[in-house]
Amino acid sequence: MKPGIHPAYRSVVFRDRSADFAFLTRSTATSDKTVEWQDGNTYPVIDVEISSASHPFYTGNQRVVDTAGRVERFERRYGRGRGDR
Repeated sequence: MKPGIHPAYRSVVFRDRSADFAFLTRSTATSDKTVEWQDGNTYPVIDVEISSASHPFYTGNQRVVDTAGRVERFERRYGRGRGDR
């Protein structure tokens, strides 16, 4: 490997705020924020919106999406079928 062209590979904490879940791993991602981990060391922390602790595929929880309002709005705007215009 050429020296000086690769980003630093170090321990980083990824924190999922929605699930109150964090894990320590190695990454090249950077952050100005830090957190004290369970081992007493301080690591950079990166907040993520979704992780395996909150993703519906891994948790088995499905989100209910209200598509009826969208369909009705589409039908009002463009008509119910091709012959309605």
